[in-house]
Amino acid sequence: MKRSGPIARPRVSAAALIVGCFAASAAIRVLDPGGVAAQAAAALAADKLPAADRQTARAAPEALECKPEGDAGALLQAVRERELQLRDRALEIADRERALEAAEARLRAERARLEEAQARLEATLTLADDAAEADIQRLVSVYENMDPKKSAKIFETMDIGFAAGFLARMRQDVAAEVMAGLPAERAYAISVTIAGRNALAPRE
Repeated sequence: MKRSGPIARPRVSAAALIVGCFAASAAIRVLDPGGVAAQAAAALAADKLPAADRQTARAAPEALECKPEGDAGALLQAVRERELQLRDRALEIADRERALEAAEARLRAERARLEEAQARLEATLTLADDAAEADIQRLVSVYENMDPKKSAKIFETMDIGFAAGFLARMRQDVAAEVMAGLPAERAYAISVTIAGRNALAPRE
């Protein structure tokens, strides 16, 4: 019986091994993010390659690794850049909100100061009006107690508006005596002024 020769083992091509390494690298990347197993697999694959291809595999070990496609890498980079933009935008909005809150606080404080100043001014004007009214009332009392003829001499030289104001405040009997001592034209002008003020006074 003729003895057969040694059984020839099928030779695995370099291309087939590289394809297999791509698949193994993808699985290893999922199970081994650190890349330790991937480096070991790459070294093992290089040893199993034929001698002709072993030097090329060792010279370029990155060819045995599966890298993400260019579109996926660009998309990931775009997502990261957008995330940074959104973070910067959020920080900018927060800064603007703080600035608006500070401006509103300053505005409220300024409004409070203005209201306080207005209240003080109104109080001062009220005091001034009260003081002026008290002075006028004292002068009215002085003119009422004077001799009507002497008062008439003073009212004859006084401004028509002032004379009408004083005579309107005086007692009617005293005012009548003073008016009688004035020249007719001046007494008429004072009467018209007093009548015009009364006409403008509210009826109700």
